[in-house]
Amino acid sequence: MKRYIRAGICLIYSLIKFSLIKLFHMKNFRFTVLNLISPFTEIEIGKRAKLLLGKMVRARSGVKIKVRNGAEVQIGDNTSLNHGCMIISHENIIIGKNVQFGPGVLIYDHDHDFRAKNGLKELKYKTSPVEIGDNVWIGANTVILRGTRIGHNCVVGAGSVINGEFADHMVILQKRKTIEQRIDGDRL
Repeated sequence: MKRYIRAGICLIYSLIKFSLIKLFHMKNFRFTVLNLISPFTEIEIGKRAKLLLGKMVRARSGVKIKVRNGAEVQIGDNTSLNHGCMIISHENIIIGKNVQFGPGVLIYDHDHDFRAKNGLKELKYKTSPVEIGDNVWIGANTVILRGTRIGHNCVVGAGSVINGEFADHMVILQKRKTIEQRIDGDRL
């Protein structure tokens, strides 16, 4: 019963919040009535930025979606963002249909341009679009960096840092090696 009450609250909250956002970003914000967005989700849309949400998008508490000036984010139908996910776009992020995010997934389509003169101080960025195909499952605490393209029907292992292009129907894992070291500095 609690589940249905919580879903009803999220549905009503989503409708009210999205209607208010729509007032300020008329043609740059698109949503459907059936979305379940937690009241503890943050959404920011910059000048000339676009946020397009499909049907039945779900976002749990702590999710942050920030679309900076002139950028665009598209989230497909039946996509679920778990607790603490963050999507920050300075250019373009496209997320397909039926995508499931574990908790703490971070997606960035930009890096600080630290090599440019005063790049960090003046907030200069290098950007490249990010694209995630349909039917993708992304494990907890994964970081997806600029220029990444993940094909359809892929699985990304938890804790991965992803950059590059990945074909359809792939399991993407990042192998790590645990190194033991004594406190006095000698390796075992």
